[in-house]
Amino acid sequence: MELSKRDIAVFREIERWRFCLGRHIQFLAGFSSQRTCDRRLSKLLNEGFLTRRIVIYGVPSVYLLTRKSKTLIFANQRQEQIRLDQIMHDITVLDIAVCFMKFLGLEPKDIKTEKQLHQENGFGERSHHPDFIFTKDNKTYCVEVELSLKSKARLEKNIKSNFLKYHIQIWVTDENGTKLIRILEGFKTQYPNMEITNLTEVKNNVFRFNI
Repeated sequence: MELSKRDIAVFREIERWRFCLGRHIQFLAGFSSQRTCDRRLSKLLNEGFLTRRIVIYGVPSVYLLTRKSKTLIFANQRQEQIRLDQIMHDITVLDIAVCFMKFLGLEPKDIKTEKQLHQENGFGERSHHPDFIFTKDNKTYCVEVELSLKSKARLEKNIKSNFLKYHIQIWVTDENGTKLIRILEGFKTQYPNMEITNLTEVKNNVFRFNI
């Protein structure tokens, strides 16, 4: 099988996000349609470059790299660990990243993922990193997708870390998480670079930056 530049792009996107669904690959690798994307993914599966796994029934299968494709892009050969308690969050992060790219006119290369940020840290102390970051108009934005309620102290620790590192931090929540939203809103005076929105606003392209 002769690999194309787009195939390598598929491998690189899956590697930096840990896994992808078909709909994410279709956008990130620039396929003209989902059908065209699925046909190519099927060939890559058959040739042993990708593997597909059902993590939770009712959720689409995720695509992962094999040792064969990892070798081609010089990626770490360690197998990705997909956590059941984290899978919906990670899929939502990808969905939100695609939405931001679409309505802000960003390219996939403009986004840096949490995994990439950790890799840049090396093997030292594992510090907090947002779900992804991007730069636009000379400002660096970080995005946190928060779907479950964490302790107020943990949230503030992450908010403070983002406040010190980035121009603007955007928190995307489930619109039903009223307690979480109230806690986040309570930090806006102390950390004025915060923006708070919800999944529906982002997916419907009605969220706009106020800063």
